[in-house]
Amino acid sequence: MGGFSLWHILIFAIILLLLFGGSRFSNMMGDVAKGLKSFKQGMADEDEKPRQSDARQIPQQPIDVTPRQQQDTVTPPPPPPSDDANR
Repeated sequence: MGGFSLWHILIFAIILLLLFGGSRFSNMMGDVAKGLKSFKQGMADEDEKPRQSDARQIPQQPIDVTPRQQQDTVTPPPPPPSDDANR
């Protein structure tokens, strides 16, 4: 019930062929295949080339992780104005 069976896929393929026709559907699948091929080729080219960011790495300074003492001096909020000051 949750997935597509072979019958669902066959009916879907027949509907696609009727809507788009054999040649147009074939052309679309060819374009999809060319796109996938160029994508895979681009990914392979990316792996072969050295990355420019690796060559220009910025030297990083060590991070200080020693715990600091917390300051207990929290400034209290100012007192609310008295009624005489508002008049």
